[in-house]
Amino acid sequence: MSEAASTPKPSALARPVVVLRGVGPDRRAQLARLGLNTVGDLLFHRPRRYEDRRHFRRIGEVQLGELAATRGHIVALGLKRYAKGQKSVFEFILEDGTGRLHCRWWNLPYMQQYFAQGDEVLVYGKVNSLRPRTIDHPETEVVVANEDNSIHLSRIVPIYPLTEGLSQRWLRSLIFRAFQEYGTAITEPWPKLSIPDLPPRRKAVEMLHYPAELVDLELSRCRLALDELIDLQLAIQRRRKRLAANARGWPCGGDNRLIKPFLAQLGFSLTTAQTKVLREIRKDMSGGQPMRRLLQGDVGSGKTVVAACCTLMALESGFNVVLMAPTEILAEQHFQNFARWFGRLGIEVGLRTGSYRTSNAEQRTSSIEPRTSNVEPPARSPSPLASRLSPKADRQSPIANRQSPALTIGTHALIEDSFGQENLGLVIIDEQHKFGVAQREKLVRKGRYPHLLVMTATPIPRTLGLTLYGDLDISVIDELPPGRSPVKTFVRSAERLPKVWEFIRDKLTEGRQAFVVYSRVEEGGTGGLKAVTKERDAVQKALASYRVGLLHGRLPSEEKEKTMAAFRNGAIHVLLATSLVEVGVDVPNATIMLVENAEQFGLAQLHQLRGRIGRGSHESYCILVAAPNSPEAEERLKVLEETGDGFRIAEADLKLRGPGDLLGQEQSGMPPLAFADLKEDLALIERARSLAASIITVEPGNRHSTADERR
Repeated sequence: MSEAASTPKPSALARPVVVLRGVGPDRRAQLARLGLNTVGDLLFHRPRRYEDRRHFRRIGEVQLGELAATRGHIVALGLKRYAKGQKSVFEFILEDGTGRLHCRWWNLPYMQQYFAQGDEVLVYGKVNSLRPRTIDHPETEVVVANEDNSIHLSRIVPIYPLTEGLSQRWLRSLIFRAFQEYGTAITEPWPKLSIPDLPPRRKAVEMLHYPAELVDLELSRCRLALDELIDLQLAIQRRRKRLAANARGWPCGGDNRLIKPFLAQLGFSLTTAQTKVLREIRKDMSGGQPMRRLLQGDVGSGKTVVAACCTLMALESGFNVVLMAPTEILAEQHFQNFARWFGRLGIEVGLRTGSYRTSNAEQRTSSIEPRTSNVEPPARSPSPLASRLSPKADRQSPIANRQSPALTIGTHALIEDSFGQENLGLVIIDEQHKFGVAQREKLVRKGRYPHLLVMTATPIPRTLGLTLYGDLDISVIDELPPGRSPVKTFVRSAERLPKVWEFIRDKLTEGRQAFVVYSRVEEGGTGGLKAVTKERDAVQKALASYRVGLLHGRLPSEEKEKTMAAFRNGAIHVLLATSLVEVGVDVPNATIMLVENAEQFGLAQLHQLRGRIGRGSHESYCILVAAPNSPEAEERLKVLEETGDGFRIAEADLKLRGPGDLLGQEQSGMPPLAFADLKEDLALIERARSLAASIITVEPGNRHSTADERR
């Protein structure tokens, strides 16, 4: 819709595809499988590639290994069955006067129904033999006699994603009719916005389907991508604007009466980066608006200590705090750390997971006034572990009905309706990328506009920082505490595993411990992948004199906790695990990590896993073993051999796998982008951010998305 409009009007682009000639119920169902339900869906259906049919190669000129477009007439065709009729090959021979081309389809006998002797056929594919000249499974299109071929031949032709039952020629003709009849309905979403270097929106759609020159393709994509990104930035910036206009932040800057003794008991000084970040956070939490901040730092950079200081700021100010972690193991570790730190300060810490609940977490009704006195609270001798109760237990928690503010740590159990927390001043979410946007918002709504700090050890590339996290201010801990030596990382082929196990035995003899990580819990699905439950006996046999433990997400919570405790205290020497240990495991004596089938993990995830070691004074080693015959995977993994810089690794992962794999599909909370590329379009993202700000400034009352009109 336009900027001037105050109410969105139905658009012709929203009409169903059946308004177009030739689309009945069957065709409608076929189009729906491609997500093409409206006229707008058709017009914005992005081709997956283009063929330059202005210059076909003659068959006799096509070379071995070349991707080429050619044409000719069918002079012979037939279907041959073999293996007692279970397998087949359909083949036709194309001739153009300069040579012959064999086109074959293996085990697709139905292909014979699409071709006949004498047909003129356009062929696109890779030549895999010259004796005879052959293309297997080419893309084809039959030239129809007495039909207008102006949109199919002698031009740059779009090749669209298809589904069974649809042909390129039919879909191309339908999109042409849609543009002819409804193209005028494509209007500028922001008429007052000047984008002089890119084509108007309607022209961009025309160039998408009917480019005059190859250069038109990128111009069209950039304009349509920019529109998508402006829409995304408008949603982000309006959300921030609504928060600023409607929310009043609690004063949670604290007075240092708890932070000072806490820092004194740590036995080490904060890094310059930690101090800088804490100043940024204190400024936010002291202000008049709720903080919305993302804290990112590489594994081992000291985010937990920063989170503890932020918690103390809120507690000093008389407000409760909740901290949510993605797994029970991480929540339990946070609970132990915070209980140890805060118990000496007389602060109560509770735990709420699927296995443990504090009674005051289920209902806290006492009204707590913000503390204004500078007097340190009276010393107590709490038993922090007493806060952890079985859900079956009905005795009252020691922290129930206390008037002093408290910290509650938990997992997804914190967002259950049964959990309520009054006087909530700060919400901390650890490993933010493990949670969905809706989960984050549900926890924040437990309070009345509490401050929000989300943390991640997965470094966020700038393109994602401006989009997925565009509604958050970003702080970065960009240095590691002194004394942490880099983990030595090696990529090895599966053939070298015996040597790897020999190396692990040597390190165990020196008194060290080891992680062995697998991508699967049980066998099944893709062949050749090792599973943690199936490998335990083999590993125990190979390391006969050492105790081997097992940890994965399907084990009962009590068993997982018991196993982790045994590994921490050295009773277990080798821990076989899944990626469950990616976060929340801190065992300084564990100095070796072996990851089998490492090609199944993303680079950023492997970097996280690697962060579980190198936490003590001994040299640490991470060994990544790829599946047999996977040289490409080994090459990708070498990024981890070359650098320990989490930001470089995250950028490489983003380029290789995309944001969905880097952060998880659920995490993003944003619609899929048809034209914008979060891996490459940093300049467009920054431009969209600036243009969206100018739209909001000029038309502050415009709260409607333009997405419906476009599609």
